[in-house]
Amino acid sequence: MTPILVVGGAGYIGSHTCKYLAENGYHPIVFDNFSEGHRDFVRWGPVVEGDIGDRAALDAAIAEHKPAAIIHFAALIEVGESVKDPERFYHNNVSGLLTLAGAAKDAGNIPVIFSSTCATYGVPQAAVLTEDHPQNPISPYGRTKLMAERILQDFDMAYGLRSVSLRYFNACGAADDGSIGEAHKIESHLIPRAILARLGHIDDFAIFGDDYDTPDGSCVRDYIHVTDLAQAHLKAAEYLMNGGKTDQFNIGSGNGFSVFEIIKAVEKVSGGKVPLTMGPRRAGDPPLLVGSNEKAREVLGFDPKFSDVEYVVESAWNWHRTRNA
Repeated sequence: MTPILVVGGAGYIGSHTCKYLAENGYHPIVFDNFSEGHRDFVRWGPVVEGDIGDRAALDAAIAEHKPAAIIHFAALIEVGESVKDPERFYHNNVSGLLTLAGAAKDAGNIPVIFSSTCATYGVPQAAVLTEDHPQNPISPYGRTKLMAERILQDFDMAYGLRSVSLRYFNACGAADDGSIGEAHKIESHLIPRAILARLGHIDDFAIFGDDYDTPDGSCVRDYIHVTDLAQAHLKAAEYLMNGGKTDQFNIGSGNGFSVFEIIKAVEKVSGGKVPLTMGPRRAGDPPLLVGSNEKAREVLGFDPKFSDVEYVVESAWNWHRTRNA
């Protein structure tokens, strides 16, 4: 089986990607420091415990396992935390990527698949975002991801290190067999917070703004099931391993759902009301954030199959209900 090094493979999207790789005949090797990831999510291959900033540890893992590609998930993701502590985010997300890219280059230009984000676009200037939309991120988190994309582009121009940056939208859902799901130490995402409120595990679930220029007044977002995200990472790896050039792709469902539509889906799946409070708009929250996935479909062969909103919510509900029983 072809080995692929999955840096940050014990986290939410990383672990689902390892599962998907194994199910499709690849050999995932997890490299993780377990600051955010979960040891019980490492089930589909060996693990190397190490930090992305530790060049010697990365070199040793690459030398031992000889990966054909490297998938990079090891980043801090909380936008609000990035505003409070930008030093920590720049150190991990930019310096860490630089260390990883150097290791991949020196090992013979092992292609890199980078976990980027639609947050690099900043405030949307179009109803549906394509890859040529201006990139003007409004948070330190978004800026670290944009810097990482630029580093990878420069490494290709200077050294020939090929990469794909996947700018994805709202990751959500859980594995269909219930084996793994979304379990962040700080949970800020809408679907798990709505489910946790429905289960009675949190009492501070709030909706921020109901007066946006949208059909029901709440923000509209593009939700992509984590298994579809995993598929995108494998498609990108195969694209690069087959000689594909450095590029950037949106990874989303291509459809938008409002906050209130998501809450209604949670109520339908769970058979009860979600307790919530209303709050004011948050600074920087655009009314609409939906991405075109046409380029990923055409170039990578990406084909999202699991991002129907009711299935997304049902898979997440089953995971949280079992884990938080």
